[in-house]
Amino acid sequence: MRLDKMIASTGIASRSQIASAVKGGRVLVGGVAVRRADVQVDPDVAEVVYCGTPVVYRKFTYIMLNKPEGYVSATEDGKLPTVIDLLPPELGKIGLFPCGRLDKNTLGLMLLTNDGDTSHRLLAPKSHVAKTYAFSLKFPFSDADIAALEAGVDIGGYITAPCTVERTGEREGKITLTEGKYHQIKLMMEAVHNQVTYLERVRFGPLTLDRALSRGEWRYLSDSEITLLHKKDS
Repeated sequence: MRLDKMIASTGIASRSQIASAVKGGRVLVGGVAVRRADVQVDPDVAEVVYCGTPVVYRKFTYIMLNKPEGYVSATEDGKLPTVIDLLPPELGKIGLFPCGRLDKNTLGLMLLTNDGDTSHRLLAPKSHVAKTYAFSLKFPFSDADIAALEAGVDIGGYITAPCTVERTGEREGKITLTEGKYHQIKLMMEAVHNQVTYLERVRFGPLTLDRALSRGEWRYLSDSEITLLHKKDS
């Protein structure tokens, strides 16, 4: 792979910035300054340092974000801030996008990546990837409500698939779905004559929200999390 392409893929700098740094002797490969930006390197082996910063090559990038309220799940929006705006500028250059969507006021776990194939598999209805949400409701909910939700309710001409509901308080609980219709949980609760007042995704497939992340904070997935993400039964 070309050196400039490898460095640019990390989002650390643009091609023109890399070319300028190479000319100035500020890019090292194996501890030696290179003079050509198009020199071929093995990205998995080469020790590359750009302007004093070690370059870590990733074919794909996977980021866990603790989404705060008020951000839309998109790469750009004409009116509202997006989840991509919560990342440093250099990560905005490598084609990251949200894997799935959370409503503007829904909090919690989001996966951001530039791996289209994995994202497609995780979101495909046939994959039945489980997603767990913690919720609070306006009114107490009963065992009969839980039974109805778990069996499937009508949300405007569509009967939801079976799910699981765990009560954690008089008005609080967790719900695990394997589908993701628009405003689904809100509509499901309305079907049992209740209203959602708080909603947070705490699990997506094999990933569990890292509670060390404050709202709006992010981190790269660990190698073990990436391995789990790539398992076909995730």
